[in-house]
This record gives sequence, C-alpha cells and structure tokens, in this order.
Amino acid sequence: MENKENHKEQYGLKNEEKYMALALELAEKGAGFVSPNPMVGAVVVKEGRIIGTGYHKACGQAHAERNALADCRESPEGADLYVTLEPCCHHGSTPPCTEAILQSRIARVIVGSRDPNPLVAGNGIRMLRDRGIEVVTGVLKERCDRLNEVFMHYISTGTPYVVLKYAMTLDGKIAAVSGDSKWITGEEARHYVHQCRSRYSSVMTGVGTVLADDPMLNCRIQGGKNPVRIICDSNLRMPLESRIAATAAEIPTILASCCQNREKEEAYRKCGIKILHTAPKNGRVDLRELMKMLAKLEIDSIFMEGGGNLNWSALESGIVNKVQAYIAPKLFGGTGAKTPVGGVGVERPDQAFYLDQISTRQIGGDWLIEGKVKKSCLQES
Repeated sequence: MENKENHKEQYGLKNEEKYMALALELAEKGAGFVSPNPMVGAVVVKEGRIIGTGYHKACGQAHAERNALADCRESPEGADLYVTLEPCCHHGSTPPCTEAILQSRIARVIVGSRDPNPLVAGNGIRMLRDRGIEVVTGVLKERCDRLNEVFMHYISTGTPYVVLKYAMTLDGKIAAVSGDSKWITGEEARHYVHQCRSRYSSVMTGVGTVLADDPMLNCRIQGGKNPVRIICDSNLRMPLESRIAATAAEIPTILASCCQNREKEEAYRKCGIKILHTAPKNGRVDLRELMKMLAKLEIDSIFMEGGGNLNWSALESGIVNKVQAYIAPKLFGGTGAKTPVGGVGVERPDQAFYLDQISTRQIGGDWLIEGKVKKSCLQES
C-alpha cells in the first residue's frame, strides 16, 4: 500500500484504475476457456499511451503478459505493464511471464491480485523487484480477486467452487403441482444461465432431474462452451435412452454413484460416460469425496442445477460456496408443489444456512439474488 501511495501523485491513481479496469475487461474474455487456470488481462502503457493489450485465451496457451507484449506496436522498454494477477515465475505449460517482462525491459508492473498458487505466491513480485523493476500492488484488488474467485478457491482448497442455482416463483415453487417446470423464468434469465454454463467448467444435477425433465445440460449460446456434465446417480437409474446418455460421446459426461453394477456400468461406458464411485453416505453419493475426485480431474467449478434433495445434500455437506436464486414474479401455489431445498431441513431458525455478500439484479422480468454461503465450523467439520 505504501508503494502505491508513493506514486499516487506522479502517476495518478485514477489512471491506474482506468488501465486496470481495461485489463479486467480483457481478462473476462477468457471466461470458460482457461480453466483450471485463472482469467488474466494485461495492458502495456507508455507515456500515457496504450501500446499493447492481451489476455489469457485458453489453458495451455500464452499468458496475458506475453500476449500483451507481443501486441505492442512499439518497443515496451520503459513502459508500464498493468496485469490483473501477479505474473507467474515458474515453468508450466508455458515459460514464466517474469522472464518475458525482464526481457522486454518494462520499467514498472502494476498488479491487481496476488497469486495464491504456492508456485508463485509473491515470488513473481519479489523476482521482478530484485531485478530492479518497480512493482505496485493492490490496484482494484477487490475486483481482481472477485474475477478469479473460482481459481482462488480451487488453488487454496483443492476442491471445486460450487454454485447452487435454482429458479423459483415468488411463493417459492420450482415446479407446478403437476411437476411441470417449463418455464419459471423468462428468456433473458434462461440466456444468462447458459452464459453461466459456459463460464463454469461443469454442471451437476441429480438423476431425479434427468428422470423428470430429460435435460441436455449443454450450453446453447453462440460462442459458448459445453460444461462437463455430472450426474449424481446413487443407484445407477439414468436411462440409456436419456438425452444425456445419447450425447455423452460429444459432451464429456460423468456419472457419480455409490452402487457397483458391472453390467450397467459397461453399458454407460459404451455411451462414453465416465463412472466415479464414492463410498455411500446415508445411501447416497458422498459429495465431499466426490469433490476431491473431480478436483483431480481439473474440474475447478460446478454449476449445480439439481432438485430439492440434491440441493439439501450439497448444503448439508458443506460444499456450496455461492447460491444463485432466480425469482420470477408469479405464484404457483400448491401445498405439494416442489421447493428449491428439500431434505430433512434444519430444526431451528438459528441453524439456517446464512448468506452474505448479497447482490441483486433484474434480468428481464425476473430477479437474480446471489450470495456466498457463510461457512460454519459445523459445516466444515
């Protein structure tokens, strides 16, 4: 913070924020394609002029800093480099970005977030400073951290970041009494859901939803990316005639179960479905164990679109990080109509799952409420 204050007058904090905001916009272009890497954007500024921009486009490809330096229309020597995340300093699928920065003779590097990856974790900043490059940290830090909340969680905990999503009416119903749920929300909200499917690396549902709705769980927007589909099917009930099984050869699909049946499993595998087994927990898939398995497959995030029972199991197991609730301005009524969270529920109001960092926005005629689940000691144990 002291470093930033020393140069506030000389460089102008508003300009620093302006260039970092542009770097954030660039970073967003990599959403859905860089997993399990972070989204990163970079801007090269020389004498008040932007001379190069870049972002990390896809996992395994060049990082934002190298793309921005390659984009420079004049020598970057003596210029400032704005980057949303601390430059890497280790060899991975690409060479370290600190190496490219040093070779370019950049004079100053302005960083948004520090990288929690143990292979970096301040070492990138330290290396640049040791070689005489001025490094300013913490510009638009909150926005830069929020951009990579998935990466920050995944690299720190070794488990996927889980977003529990549901759509309900104003009286709390996710389907009519008949079970019909198409459609609760309007076209604009459903379009945004497909954007989220493209953004997160996987989408998860329970076999009950497959049996009731026969969904595809794909991304149906131009330029989007299909997520890996994960079906929690404790007793291997998913029909081979379902649309998910029929398209498993084209869209990566995982079936999680605690039941072993060689004949059924072989039929699923012939469709292209990968099977993961967990130990049973109350007769169902152990979701905490499943999270560890999925992380080893480099699945860093899950967009959960399940029914009430799976939603309760996910909350009860403590794996949910964020809740995304779409609320439609309509009333279904019906004592027996389904609600978003089923299961046994809590016994007392003070046992509720609390959300904080709440945000609201209107999407078409519907409202989206998002909040992060506050983790209690009981949930984490």
